[in-house]
Amino acid sequence: MTTTTPPRPVPAGEPARAVRTRNRVLPSPVTGQELVLLAVIAAMWVALYFTTPAFLKPGSLQPLLVSMAPIALIGIGMTVVIITGGIDVSVGGAVMVCSVLTAKTLVSSGVSLLPAVLLSVAVGGVLGLVNGVLIAYGRVHAIIITFGTANLFQFLGLQIFGSSTVNGIPSTFDVFGRGVAGRSFGIPHAFLITIVLAAVAWWYLRHTAGGRHFFAIGGDAQAARLAGVRVQRRILLAYVLTGLLVGLGSCFVIAQGTSTLDQSVGTGYELQVIAAVVIGGTSIMGGRGSVLGTVLGALLVQTVSSGVTQLGWNSNLRDLFVGVFIIIAVGADLLRQRSRRAAA
Repeated sequence: MTTTTPPRPVPAGEPARAVRTRNRVLPSPVTGQELVLLAVIAAMWVALYFTTPAFLKPGSLQPLLVSMAPIALIGIGMTVVIITGGIDVSVGGAVMVCSVLTAKTLVSSGVSLLPAVLLSVAVGGVLGLVNGVLIAYGRVHAIIITFGTANLFQFLGLQIFGSSTVNGIPSTFDVFGRGVAGRSFGIPHAFLITIVLAAVAWWYLRHTAGGRHFFAIGGDAQAARLAGVRVQRRILLAYVLTGLLVGLGSCFVIAQGTSTLDQSVGTGYELQVIAAVVIGGTSIMGGRGSVLGTVLGALLVQTVSSGVTQLGWNSNLRDLFVGVFIIIAVGADLLRQRSRRAAA
C-alpha cells in the first residue's frame, strides 16, 4: 500500500493563483487585483492625456510621483498593520509631530541631511512604539487606541508649533523635493526610495517565515499563537515599522512645500493612506494584502487628485471618486471572502 503526501497549503495572504514547481508552491508575483489596478490607472492616464495633453509631460508626472511618495511609503507600514487585523488612524497626527520637530531643528541648528532624517525617523518610531505597546499589550482594539493617540499627537504637534508657522526652513530636504536636485534621470528620489522599500517589504512578506506570520495573525491570531507565533511582538513590530516610515515620509512632506510649514501639515494623510491600502487589495478584515497593490493604490489616489486639479473640476470630486474606488474595493473583498466560505 502506498501513501501520498498532500501538497502544502498556500500560506495565508498568498494569492490563490500560484506557480507550481517540483518541491514547493511559488506565489504568482502579480495578483488579479493588481492587474485590474494597472489597467484602471493606464485607462485614466490615456483619458487624461487626451483631455489635458500636458498630463503625461515630465512637468506633470514628476510632481505626481513626488506627491504620491509619502502616501505609498506610509502605506507600506499600514499594509502590514491591516494585514494583522489592526489599523492606524493616527498617522496624520504623527506626520505633524515629525514634520514640525524636524523643521524647527533645521531652522534652529541647521543640521545636515542625514541627522535630520534620522531625527524624524526616530521620532516617528517612538510614536509608533506608543501605539504598538498599547495595542499589543493593552489588548484594546487598534481603532480605539489610534483614534486616541491621533488626538494626542495632533495636540502635541500644535503645542510645538506654538500658534505660529515655522519659517525659513533651509533647503536641506531639496533632495526629496520637486526641483532639479530632487531627481536623477528625471525620476524623483522620493519615488525611487519608496519603490526600493516597497520591493524589500514585498519580498519579506511573501518569501520569509516572519512575513507570513503577519498574515497568520490577521487570519486567526489565536491559531497563530498556538502555532508558536509571537503575536504581541509581531503586532508591536507592525506599528513601530509604520512609525518609522511616517518619520521618513515626513521628510518627503517637508520637501514638497516651501520654506514655510503651517499647522495643516499631515491633515488627511490617514485617510489617503488607508484609501491607498484598501484600494490596493488589502483586506480590511486582515489576513490578506499586498504592498505592490498599496503602491498602485497610492498612484491611483494621486492620479485622481492630479486629474481633478488639471481638469479644473471642483476639488470635492476628488473625494467622491476616491470614495467610489474604496467602496468597489471593499465590496470586491467581501465577495471574495463569501465565495471562499461557500467553496469551503
